[in-house]
Amino acid sequence: MKYLWLSIAILSEVIATSSLKASNGFTRLLPSIAVVAGYASAFFFLSRTLKFIPVGIAYAIWSGVGTIAIGIVGTYFYKQTLDRAAILGMALIVAGVIVLNVFSKSTAH
Repeated sequence: MKYLWLSIAILSEVIATSSLKASNGFTRLLPSIAVVAGYASAFFFLSRTLKFIPVGIAYAIWSGVGTIAIGIVGTYFYKQTLDRAAILGMALIVAGVIVLNVFSKSTAH
C-alpha cells in the first residue's frame, strides 16, 4: 500500500505541475483547479507514505520520479526538448533512486 500511495502522490504532483504551465499564471480556471487539487492530493498521499517509508527516501523517490515524468510531459505535451545534459542528469536521478531502493538499509522494504 505504501508504494501505491507514493505512486498516487507522484502522479498527482505531475498532473499539478503540468497544469501549472497550462494555467497561464492562474488565468485559466480548469488548469488552476487542477493545480490546487493535484498538489493537495500529492501532499496528502505523500504524508500517508511517510508513515511507512523514511522521509528522505520517500522524498528522493517522489522528486526523482516526478522530475523524470515532468521531463517526459514537457517533451510530449509542451514540445520542449531535452539536451544531452538534461538526459544525463535524469539518468543519474534514476540511478540514484535505484541505488537507494536496492542497496540502502534505510529503505522500508
